[in-house]
Amino acid sequence: MKRVNIIGCTMMVAFLVSAGAAWATPSTTYWTPATSDIQPFGVWHFGVDNYFRLAQSEEQRLNAQTQFDSFSTDVGVTVGVLPFEKLQMEIGIDGMFPGTRLNPALRSGGHALLFNAKLGVPEGALASWSPAFNVGIFNVGTQAQVTDMHIVDALIGKTLGSFGRIHGGGYYGNPNSVLMREGGCKPSPANPALACVTDRANRGGNNGKLDNVGGMVGYDFGFWKVKDKEGNEYNKWILAADYASGKNAIGGGGFGIYHFFTKDISLLTGPVWFNDHAINGQSKWTVQLDINY
Repeated sequence: MKRVNIIGCTMMVAFLVSAGAAWATPSTTYWTPATSDIQPFGVWHFGVDNYFRLAQSEEQRLNAQTQFDSFSTDVGVTVGVLPFEKLQMEIGIDGMFPGTRLNPALRSGGHALLFNAKLGVPEGALASWSPAFNVGIFNVGTQAQVTDMHIVDALIGKTLGSFGRIHGGGYYGNPNSVLMREGGCKPSPANPALACVTDRANRGGNNGKLDNVGGMVGYDFGFWKVKDKEGNEYNKWILAADYASGKNAIGGGGFGIYHFFTKDISLLTGPVWFNDHAINGQSKWTVQLDINY
């Protein structure tokens, strides 16, 4: 999801440093950025994420207004920008392309640019036992009250020996964005297009209650170690799962599996479900292509 522009990236870095600190995606576990991974310095990450329905019942087909289909395709790029071993940072930008039958609030994201950044200390940097820690911001959009979710998160991560890795933390989103509210709407907005409605065939009858604070957890487990021609060792397969609380645009989770064709090219697939069906619709299937260069 990304097209880097110097002014946007500079502003994002400045914000992150001053604050101490999807949809536009930094490094992620599966559906959420609940991972302590950060792009290494000078390494570019290119990704294409798709979310779509595998099947639809006759009832869902007839009630198309309340059964949203595929999300906008997310095409992005992220790059590591700090040349330090014990302090790392990545910045990124995502381009969103139109989906089908989206929630009215999500339609604004179908032609949007969204920014993200993450700053962190890798596991073991402070002491052999120390966990990874990072702070970041994602889903930084430019459309007021809609794509400007500006979600700040703080996470810690730890390897569990041979049992994989676990990550956890919390997030805080912009309370002025409708996508940080139940149903993706506001009770009494200045803009009538963002208003909550009672007609269930249209918006699900949600009241637009603010729900912009929550927690995230992620887990991954790699197996089948192999080496490439250069002797680099990596896991051929990785199981991944994560979850974000909250009835808003990012609330939900999923589980799936990565297949690494090489250490730098992988394909992820599996199901995703959501806490707020009025915004995101029913569960979907995701296919995500990731390339490091």
